[in-house]
Amino acid sequence: MLRTRLLTALVVLPATIAIVLWASALAFTVFIAILTAWGLYEIISMTHADAVEALAIALLGAGFAAAPMVAGRGGVGWLAPASATLAGLVMLELIVRVARKGADRVVRNRWFLLSGALWVGALFPYFAMLRNRPGGVPIIILMLLLVVASDSGAYFAGRSLGRVKLMPRVSPNKTVEGAIGGLAACVVGGLIMRPGLASAWSWPATAMIAVGVGVLAQFGDLAGSAFKRVAGVKDSGWIFPGHGGLLDRTCSLVFAAAFTYYYSH
Repeated sequence: MLRTRLLTALVVLPATIAIVLWASALAFTVFIAILTAWGLYEIISMTHADAVEALAIALLGAGFAAAPMVAGRGGVGWLAPASATLAGLVMLELIVRVARKGADRVVRNRWFLLSGALWVGALFPYFAMLRNRPGGVPIIILMLLLVVASDSGAYFAGRSLGRVKLMPRVSPNKTVEGAIGGLAACVVGGLIMRPGLASAWSWPATAMIAVGVGVLAQFGDLAGSAFKRVAGVKDSGWIFPGHGGLLDRTCSLVFAAAFTYYYSH
């Protein structure tokens, strides 16, 4: 299993960076649209939605994903940031409920299903919005690498120093020490990568965005864990051998991408 996970990681990350670097704006937008559709499929699959629920998830998710395109010529307007903020509040409320009550006591109803559609539909477009704007390529690469640094720092700090559980009902293996280690690794990584990817940013600004990305990467990971626990599944899907589904790999990225888009706008 470890070998499978390693091989998958060695293929996925370079392939993702290659697409970010060399795809045209249109091709990258289409790529993200396909990922959004797959993410909505995973929501439908892991929640065992019936036909009516599946249609509602698909339509709502597509509607939120289309929000930036219908928000007007002067940028994304108010609709896209409002949708992203609502997604963050909905997932925060889900995390709190699971942390307080346990996943077994959180009702899996249609509002829960629609929260999944909002989570995917409102946030996935930010990958394209961030990458396709002027100067966006190095910034999205920086964001991706910061999340990798956060995840890696949290993993190694948690393994070696972890004692105090962060939110055991949401994610039993996460510790406070791991969270601090992930945040520290994110900030250090941001300062190291700044000269090559974001030289126009000041050192304090780089540190601030690294803190934001580090916090939101861990928040997104907790949101994904909470959603899967209520849905009663271990992984969101199967598309990445050894790593699970698309949402397993992107839950720590989506809020960070939205934050990076607005912070660096």
